[in-house]
Amino acid sequence: MSDVSAKLEKKPELPEPEEQESGKMSFLEHLDELRKRLLHVAAYLFGGFILCLFFHKEIFNFISVPIAEYLPNKQLIITKVQSGFVLYMKVAFLGGVFITIPGTLYEVWKFIAPGLYQKEKKYVVPFLFTSVILFLMGGAFCYYFVLPTTFGWLLNFASAFTPMIDAIPYFDIVIMMLIGFGCIFEMPVVIAFLSMFGLVSSKFLLKNLKYAILILVIIAALLSPTGDPINLAIWSLPMILLFIVSIGVAYMIERFKKKKESA
Repeated sequence: MSDVSAKLEKKPELPEPEEQESGKMSFLEHLDELRKRLLHVAAYLFGGFILCLFFHKEIFNFISVPIAEYLPNKQLIITKVQSGFVLYMKVAFLGGVFITIPGTLYEVWKFIAPGLYQKEKKYVVPFLFTSVILFLMGGAFCYYFVLPTTFGWLLNFASAFTPMIDAIPYFDIVIMMLIGFGCIFEMPVVIAFLSMFGLVSSKFLLKNLKYAILILVIIAALLSPTGDPINLAIWSLPMILLFIVSIGVAYMIERFKKKKESA
């Protein structure tokens, strides 16, 4: 009888504190949260766009450098009356993307954070710092290495012709490449988070390295402005190297988690 009463009096076990701290949201709440974060990102981009409009000529001159040295008169051309206006709008947008990237990545974190435990939320500062640095490194790598190499090779290959490059198509390619490389350089951060939550492992990534390389080369072929082997290598090699670095990052996170569990 005493055993029965003891079982009845026994209180249900409460979840661990860190489990209680994990946010639980319905599907509609997730959609509402996503809408709010997207509105914040749009507000950041609009503010950055307006700010960069005051410096559109300076940004234009800066972005023109990778190709200007290969042009006879060191200048791009426009072929329509409205092209100059459209061009400066695109230049201001690109500048706005780069100066507001910390705020954009912060909103990404805020969207993810409700589903994390309290101990995982402390990684917000390393996440933001690393993400911003890697995005800017990707843009800088593209600007100082990829763009001059790509345009130099293409124009030198066609040296029999006098280049008259329309500024609008040029900046369309530049915007795509700068933002593209910025996103590509985020690969170690993405893999680190997937590894932290146990969704991927270094062993799994290493085992499937050859398939990953094939996929990355295909992505590079789709993103590259030309299909020649040189530009394909310029696009694919950084992606492959970053994937290999990401495997190392996943391995270090796994070791850290094992040490913490055994302590």
